Amino acid sequence: MSELTTPRGRAAEPTGRAERYDAERYDAKRYDAEDPLAAVRGRFVLDDSTVYLDGNSLGALPAHVPARLDDVVRREWGELRIRSWDESGWWTAPERVGGRIAPLVGAAPGQVVVSDSTSVNVFKAVVAAVRMAGEGRDEILVDATTFPTDGYIAASAARLTGCALRPVAPADVPAALGGRTAAVLLNHVDYRTGRLHDLPALTAAAHAAGAYTVWDLCHSAGALPVGLDEHGVDLAVGCTYKFLNGGPGSPAFLYVRQDLQDRFDSPLPGWNSHAEPFGMATAYTPADGAPRGRVGTPDILSLLALEASLDVWDEEGVSVGAVRAKSLALTDFFLRCVAAYVPGGRVESLTPAAHAERGSQVALRCEDAGEVMKRLIARGVVGDFRAPDVLRFGFTPLYVSFADVERAARVLAEVLQEP
Repeated sequence: MSELTTPRGRAAEPTGRAERYDAERYDAKRYDAEDPLAAVRGRFVLDDSTVYLDGNSLGALPAHVPARLDDVVRREWGELRIRSWDESGWWTAPERVGGRIAPLVGAAPGQVVVSDSTSVNVFKAVVAAVRMAGEGRDEILVDATTFPTDGYIAASAARLTGCALRPVAPADVPAALGGRTAAVLLNHVDYRTGRLHDLPALTAAAHAAGAYTVWDLCHSAGALPVGLDEHGVDLAVGCTYKFLNGGPGSPAFLYVRQDLQDRFDSPLPGWNSHAEPFGMATAYTPADGAPRGRVGTPDILSLLALEASLDVWDEEGVSVGAVRAKSLALTDFFLRCVAAYVPGGRVESLTPAAHAERGSQVALRCEDAGEVMKRLIARGVVGDFRAPDVLRFGFTPLYVSFADVERAARVLAEVLQEP
C-alpha cells in the first residue's frame, strides 16, 4: 500500500496561505484517485456537505442496512414472529455474527460471541479472569488512563472478588506485575489521545507473571490489526458501533481464547448461556464454547443490523490490512495539513507521530476546544470534544476521503483565526 504513503514535505514548500491550500488540495485529489478503498465510500449514507470525523464514536450508516432491517421487522418479526428464532436464525445470531467479527480481530472461529454491552462484557471478563487465576492472586491492574466505565467496572469486580485494584499507566504495567496479580485490564487504543498500546509485549509480560489479560478493543476493532490468537490474548471485549458501523447501541463482542473456554466462569450466568437453555433446569450448567459468554435474550434488531453492516467487509479489496494502511495515510495527511494551515502554537497534537503507537484518530489539545468544536460542527466538520481541552478526530478509512481530511484541516485553521 505504498501508494498511500503521504510525503512529509516537498522540495520547495509553498509559502502563502492560498498556495498552501492549493498544494494540499492537489495532493488530496491525487491520493483519492490512487486509493484502492475509494469506491467503498459509496456503500455508506453520507452528506457531501459534511466531513464526518466522529466514526470513533458512532460509525456511519451502511446504505443497505435499512432494507435489511425493514425485512427483519416486517417479515421476520411481523409475519414469522416466534418462528424466526429457528427459521430466520435468530437464536444462533450471537455466534454467527461473532464469527464475522473474529477475522477482523485476528481470532479463529468459535471464540467470539456478540452479546450485551461493552461494560457488561468487561465485567464478565475481569471477574472470570480473577476466578481463573485462583487463590493467592488478589490484585487487578487497570489502565490508569482508561475510559471511565472500564475503571468503574474494574472497581466493582475488585469488590466482588475481594481483590485490590491498582490503576497503572500501560507503560508501567510490566514493572507493576507481581505474584499477586490476577488480571490486567487494558485499552488497546487510548480513547483521548489515540495512542496505540503494545498489545503483544504487555500480554507477554502479564503471562510471564502468571496473570490473565483483558483487552478493551473499542477503538481498534475494525481500524487496525489486533492479532488476538497470534499474541495469546486471554480475553477481549469491544463495541461494534464505532469502526464496525453497527449502529447506535449495537451489541458488543466478547472473545474467550479457545483453551480457556471450559474454565470461563461468568459472574452473570443466564438461560442463554445454559447447556440446555430450554430445559429450564434450576441448576446452572454452562454451555460449551463461545455461547458460554451469553447471558439473556439477544437484542435481535440491533444484532441483525450489525450483521448487515459487516457485509461491507466482504467487498473486494477490503481487509484490515488495507484499512490500516489508509488509516495511517489519512492521519499522516491530516497532521501535515494541520501543520501547514494552523497558526503555530494554537494546537498541540497528543497523538503519537510513530505509526506503531498510533490508532485511527488524531487528538489535538486546544485551550478553547469545546467552543472550537461547536464552530467546526456548525461549519460542517464533525469531530468531538473531550474535556477539558481535546479536539478529537476519528478517521474511518472505509468512508473518509483525503479531500475530507484536507477540508477539515482548512476549516480548523479558519475557525482558529476567527475573533
